[in-house]
Amino acid sequence: MEPSRSAATSMVVWDLGGVLAPSGRALPALAAALDLPEDDLAGPYWNHRDPYDLGEPSEAYWARVGRDLGRPLDRGWAERLDRVDTGAWTVLADDAGELLGRLAGRGTPQGVLSNAPASLATAVRGASWSGVFETLVFSADLGVMKPDPRVYRAADDRFGRRPADIVFFDDRPENVEAARAHGWRAHVWTGGESAAGVLADEGLLTG
Repeated sequence: MEPSRSAATSMVVWDLGGVLAPSGRALPALAAALDLPEDDLAGPYWNHRDPYDLGEPSEAYWARVGRDLGRPLDRGWAERLDRVDTGAWTVLADDAGELLGRLAGRGTPQGVLSNAPASLATAVRGASWSGVFETLVFSADLGVMKPDPRVYRAADDRFGRRPADIVFFDDRPENVEAARAHGWRAHVWTGGESAAGVLADEGLLTG
């Protein structure tokens, strides 16, 4: 039997990259900082991202990127590139920001669950728009990342909610499928308009 659920006990949980924050900002900004073509940076940037999202120090991550690029990226470069990277990933998308505000105005609890490194987790927690969130959970905090089932169990504990109470938006279908298997009411993010419809169907938004 499916656990009972209601709008009164629901919490809306958001992914960060590709949902709250547009996904196309970081690489162009970093490529400009390094004076490289964006295509040259894309592979090194993404190929080493999983260990970074799991808690690897930023200096080690950028050193790996530098080795792939054939140029040393020392601590000074790591600090500079971290600022550029986190700055790009903490720009809130307009459609997501509108939904955050509407839900906050109704008093709906909200949270974040994102695969993100420690430096980005710190930046998001310090962002002006993060005050609407009751709890923010990042893979670097947990040492596991979506779609590992352990992430959703750990997030339940952090959020203080039952799986059936979570309404979740993520841009990656594999993360949504894993969340649904765990019992979350999970949806693939395709934009603010469709998400508003989902939230209305869930009884969390009107009009």
